[in-house]
Amino acid sequence: MSSAAIAPRAPGATASPYPSRIVCLTQETTETLYLLGQGDRVVGVCGYTVRPPEARRKPKVSAYLNARHYRIDALEPDLILGFSDLQADLAAALIKRGYPVMVFNQRSVAGILRMVRTLGAMVGQPDRAETLASRLELEVDAVRAAAARLPVRPRVFFEEWDNPLISGIEWVDELIETAGGDPIFPELRGAGLARQRIVAPEDVVRRRPDVIVASWCGRAVRAEKIAARPGWHDIPAVRDGRIHQIKSTYILQPGPAALTDGLRQLHAIVSNAAAQLAGHPPPSRLS
Repeated sequence: MSSAAIAPRAPGATASPYPSRIVCLTQETTETLYLLGQGDRVVGVCGYTVRPPEARRKPKVSAYLNARHYRIDALEPDLILGFSDLQADLAAALIKRGYPVMVFNQRSVAGILRMVRTLGAMVGQPDRAETLASRLELEVDAVRAAAARLPVRPRVFFEEWDNPLISGIEWVDELIETAGGDPIFPELRGAGLARQRIVAPEDVVRRRPDVIVASWCGRAVRAEKIAARPGWHDIPAVRDGRIHQIKSTYILQPGPAALTDGLRQLHAIVSNAAAQLAGHPPPSRLS
């Protein structure tokens, strides 16, 4: 590993009253810090980080469920940020090594906005965080207003994984509704664990979604594989060719990306489907 890659602490640096050497074990906190103008505080990132592009130049210290402790040690972080129960063992190991660790667990749109505000306060930027959260709320409201003008509300199946078949988590269902669609498994939205959102393929057939949106983390979605499932040929979404992919980095990371690019992609998919179902020309843009 190159010594130039680890951004060592400057000799004699004045201690900051707020964390100044932060390791982010997931993408959404990295993106949030950059949007707050605090990207220089980030000294290490998850290997799956893609937003913003410049963050990929930071040392990569972890995957999602494990980390290279020697790389984290070399960076001398004064705060480590993680997400969810899936990183509980990783967080515990880092705490035992003496690091302060904050694990967020946002599962809803409101939780994402609260994470933004909390993280801003943690780095001494509450005003910037409030401005960012308010801007994100306005973007969500703008999409909701546009969706209210759709002629119909398509039924949407969001496929978080293909084997086993897993439906969307809470914030995804909320964003589908904001975008103008109706999730077909609303009763599962509060289930925080993926295993609690496993659905039977025949239940999808019975609920007859107009649209299928798939986001398989780390894998390209194959529409032909979805369409070839036994009994799925008569599902309206399959029959009429409305199977779509949104990359997980835009929709399954519970941060600003989901409330901006992810939501806008959802709205484009749903509004086109609504126009087709109503026999109207598809809308050309969000308006």
